[in-house]
Amino acid sequence: MKAMVLAKFGPPEERPLEPHQIAVPEVGPRDILIKVKRCGVCHTDLHVVENELPEARPPLVPGHEVIGVVERAGAQAARFALGQRVGAAWLRSACGACRFCLSGRENLCESARFNGYHADGGYAESMVVGEDFAYAIPDGFGDTEAAPLMCAGIVGYRALVLSEARSGGVLGLYGFGGSAHIAIQVARRRGIEVFVFTRSAKHQEHARALGAAWVGTARDEPPARLTNAIIFAPVGSLYLDALRVMDRGGTVVSAGIHMSPVPELDYDVLLYQERKMLSVANATRRDGEDLLRVAAEIPVRTTVKTYPLEAANEALADLKAGRIDGAAVLEIGAS
Repeated sequence: MKAMVLAKFGPPEERPLEPHQIAVPEVGPRDILIKVKRCGVCHTDLHVVENELPEARPPLVPGHEVIGVVERAGAQAARFALGQRVGAAWLRSACGACRFCLSGRENLCESARFNGYHADGGYAESMVVGEDFAYAIPDGFGDTEAAPLMCAGIVGYRALVLSEARSGGVLGLYGFGGSAHIAIQVARRRGIEVFVFTRSAKHQEHARALGAAWVGTARDEPPARLTNAIIFAPVGSLYLDALRVMDRGGTVVSAGIHMSPVPELDYDVLLYQERKMLSVANATRRDGEDLLRVAAEIPVRTTVKTYPLEAANEALADLKAGRIDGAAVLEIGAS
């Protein structure tokens, strides 16, 4: 089968992903083989390719925003029918027995494994996942539109929940890419006013179109203090920018798996009065199921730019440079 394989770490401009013919993966007893139709291009993929995460080992097939159909099932796999449309996300497995798994926090499991990081992912014509870690995809979404929901949507949704944003509040979104353009739709549906902080004029325009009440840059003064904020850009100094305009008792959540160092902050000025700083670590399967249900109810409409599988390096380069409105998606099989 065709796949884009990370042969060696490097920036996407140096084309670290190479087209290869590789073997179709073996299916275990509780696994399903997904014939991949679409795979979203996530910022986490960029971190993997550029060696910013510690456990990636080339050769590796990245990708974890997967939409496809069940092509084969293991002897004990009965959750999905052959030909049924399914998705795969970042979380590949968790132990199910540790204190985190038993308390509904499998995202913190120390034995958790992730697609496109610990095992080959969706930049390929087929991939294998455990049936318990796959998702049924609502009929209201096309394959291309559904792909960004599988990570950008899920992680943004978890960040929104952890931010404790409520109806009548003012939520700041820092960065406006694949995840934020989904989160704003959920937030607006819940009666939350949204301010968007981004340097890109193109992304500012996109935010306005999706209902942002105000747009500006992180250094601008918004028209009201924030009650909550989510940082999507992997820039540690944005914590300080968000806290500077945060009301008492507010929460700032970082949705990224990797971030540049957070500078020293003035406790008395920025953090006192019960302001909170929080990180999001991965997501649970419950987050995924909840996001897909909510997205179908709204319904969320994703903005996507498509690329052929062979152009995965170009997609990552465009993502890195901020040239994409919404999300990038690789077209792999016929939809």
